[in-house]
Amino acid sequence: MFGEGPRRARLLLVGEQPGDVEDREGAVFVGPAGRVLDEALKGAGLARSEVYLTNAVKHFKFEQRGKRRLHKKPGAKEIEACRPWLGSELDAVRPAVVVCLGATAANSVDRFDDLRGAEIVRTIHPSAALRAPEREARHALRARLVRDLKTAKRLASGRTASTKRISRG
Repeated sequence: MFGEGPRRARLLLVGEQPGDVEDREGAVFVGPAGRVLDEALKGAGLARSEVYLTNAVKHFKFEQRGKRRLHKKPGAKEIEACRPWLGSELDAVRPAVVVCLGATAANSVDRFDDLRGAEIVRTIHPSAALRAPEREARHALRARLVRDLKTAKRLASGRTASTKRISRG
């Protein structure tokens, strides 16, 4: 599944892989993690329509458990196999800022030698805020995602000095 958004978006957000809902609907970030991301975008003063959304891995890797399809972390082979498609999206959009949502996205983006001067912001994947066992932790993770998206927005608008790679763990 390929990404969606404006061809010349200033912000390009990369997730890990489509989830079950995304796979069934054929659209990026439309499931539970997508709703968290939409709230965070709104909190950062961004509209979903102004960012390009994609994933490092273009298919849903899962394990069947009865009628349920449970997320299974993609391996290096899947990430590498999908790398040319992510590279094509990066080349087509040429964003000012690439936001890596989670470790898989960050590892995938880090493999590109030339991002044409794009800033890199690393943050959590929205699903981390869903999986946190305690309410306070979920709230803190959502707040962190909003802060990181505000940083990305500021970088994309050119109001801050270039740091090339920003990592928030």
